Amino acid sequence: MSVKKITKTDFASFVDALVKTENVIGVQAKGDRFDFAPLESAKDLRLDYDVTLQPPKKFFLPPEEVLLTFEVGGAYQSRLDGQKFILLGVHPYDMVAINQMDELFRQDNYDTHYMTRRKQATIVACDVVRPSEHVFASSMGTVVVQEGYDILLTDIGDSYLMDAATPKGRDLLARARGAVEADAQTLSQREAV
Repeated sequence: MSVKKITKTDFASFVDALVKTENVIGVQAKGDRFDFAPLESAKDLRLDYDVTLQPPKKFFLPPEEVLLTFEVGGAYQSRLDGQKFILLGVHPYDMVAINQMDELFRQDNYDTHYMTRRKQATIVACDVVRPSEHVFASSMGTVVVQEGYDILLTDIGDSYLMDAATPKGRDLLARARGAVEADAQTLSQREAV
């Protein structure tokens, strides 16, 4: 585990650098609501959202997709979406749901289409800043998440804590200019959140 502290200004620069070279999907305002969509700039990213119109699972299980192509004579070929992407701003309760889907699609009848997308994804989860007034995550035990994400962001005021939990997360975190090791006081701020 590697935990770094980064100012919000440096984090915005980090996100802007990512969108230039990666396929980044983040939470954005859509009128007075929020939704996940391809991100073009850090200024469009909203990590203070309450809930999104659609869950992030749509990037792993799209509403429609081509699974197979057939040729005359009976030959067929699976169509797999192997495009890498970064999913930025996943709340803990959605991460728990993704973890459950991982388990379901990994066992028995392994779902190659789902698992291919999942392996190509880098998930940056974020602790909830502004919960919905009807939130019930605490009664479901999904307010915090311990696994599944590559990086967990926690808003601690003027900065974020970035907790890299996987090799993909550590590689991504290494690209964050201005990030410094989190000290004990900063880590205690995360616990307060």
